[in-house]
Amino acid sequence: MGPLGGGSALSRSPAPAGHAAVESHQHRNLRGCPHARDPGTGGSTGRLSVSVLAAATIHVRVGASDWGAVGPELILGATVLVLLLVDAFVPRRVREVSTWISLIALVAAFLDVYFLWSHGDSNALYGQITSDKFAIFFDGVIIVSAVLAVLLSESYIVSSSFDPGEYYALLLASAVGMMLMAAGNSLMILFLALELLSLSLYILAGFERSSPRSQESGFKYFLLSSFASAFLIYGMALIYGATGSTQLVAIGHCLHGSGCPANVTENPLLLVGIGLMVVGFAFKISAVPFHMWTPDVYEGAPTPITAFMSVTTKAAVFAAFVRVFNFSLNAAHSHWFPLLWGVAVATMIFGNLFALAQSNMKRMLAYSGVAHGGYILVALLANSPAGATAVVFYFLAYAFMNIGAFMLVSILESNGQVGDDISSYRGLWQRNPFLAGCTTVFLFSLAGIPPFAGFFAKYLALAAIVQAGHTELAIIAVLTSLISVYYYLRVVVVMVLQPGEVQAQETRMSGMAEMAVTASVAGTIGLGIIPTGFYNLATQSVDALRTAFGI
Repeated sequence: MGPLGGGSALSRSPAPAGHAAVESHQHRNLRGCPHARDPGTGGSTGRLSVSVLAAATIHVRVGASDWGAVGPELILGATVLVLLLVDAFVPRRVREVSTWISLIALVAAFLDVYFLWSHGDSNALYGQITSDKFAIFFDGVIIVSAVLAVLLSESYIVSSSFDPGEYYALLLASAVGMMLMAAGNSLMILFLALELLSLSLYILAGFERSSPRSQESGFKYFLLSSFASAFLIYGMALIYGATGSTQLVAIGHCLHGSGCPANVTENPLLLVGIGLMVVGFAFKISAVPFHMWTPDVYEGAPTPITAFMSVTTKAAVFAAFVRVFNFSLNAAHSHWFPLLWGVAVATMIFGNLFALAQSNMKRMLAYSGVAHGGYILVALLANSPAGATAVVFYFLAYAFMNIGAFMLVSILESNGQVGDDISSYRGLWQRNPFLAGCTTVFLFSLAGIPPFAGFFAKYLALAAIVQAGHTELAIIAVLTSLISVYYYLRVVVVMVLQPGEVQAQETRMSGMAEMAVTASVAGTIGLGIIPTGFYNLATQSVDALRTAFGI
């Protein structure tokens, strides 16, 4: 990826009739860049140079367009309040309406996402939040994942006697945080959004109050995630100290010499800040060596929540990863690349090796998720438009195949069976051929076997990193993928070839669970056979991000 342009990152546009237009000059920290020097005298001044002013100028529309930029988040946020009111005042016997309220809200949010995609980029909160196509694409992935989780949760809630209003309110609140993180154009927004999604997931991870394992899961997630958040906010503070800004676009221009000292990329504050941000983000995506919480939390949390967070948390954090590292901190690429190279290699190797040793399905999928985080890091390390596009497409494919794999566990648990022990899947082909066949599709896709979505997603990541000249990463990714084939196929062999008990209980699915499984299979197969349309959408989303940063 080439250096950021020194010109204007965001162009001005006339305000529409009926709306006030406010031009906010983002002087690094919205007041002025402490490193700016007068181009005529060379001395320090309290003003930005003309070029920096142009680069940091963000056009903000005050009024309906501000609200429109965060329309999907507002829809889901309002639904959270409605669900809490339903839980408080509606009789328990009719609280199942919460499921339908959640689904209707998610469909409405998705329609708004489609509307935003069709009507161009917009900003809110003085450019702190940007509704560009990159953010909108991730919004779509998060909403689709939430719909699948809600469909899967319906029978799980009935069998577990949860309060549905509280459960769905927390799920949607976490989705709001994820969507805001994908749209964050400021370090402050990124951190606040991360905390919103994390606080909701802490509670959901320990939602089974009668289960000591679930309570342990929530406590571990809260405790360890708090340490990671501390690293992250400290790293952000140091980057602000080095560049004088929390705005990602302004930081990018500063590091490319627009109004800041030529050696700002060697500033110790910046380098330590980058290292701390890598630690914080690596924890959130379960990258080695910050992954140890993942199998315990995934095993103890309610399975629909495990399925949801295994995809969407990574998606939100990787969206921020791309904005911050591939674009805002692109000029410091030589400093963060070695760190992420080591993390990616360790994540691919140890994630797959640990998965080999698991007999528990949820723990195996947890370590599988760790390994997939490594493959996505490989795409990010390409540091190119092709790599960023691979990251975006990977998450669309990952949403269908990974949530689909967790559906087997959840459906068995809803039937009162042991859902997380791989040996309990013996004879599933005889008990429910449809479920066994669909699970086989999901596992083949996770292994990267054609013609499923996982194959094309991995191909894009490998092609991007080879094109970037880092063939060694591609070789490691291929070798570790071969390891993963063994533990995925082991589950298929147990389901299809090993006979079950003669008196085994029939495995049934609710209507909503069957819809979720069918949709996931369709997405997994469709993205593998005809990926072009969605690949083009992913490319457009990255192009919008390049335009925003002036590349």
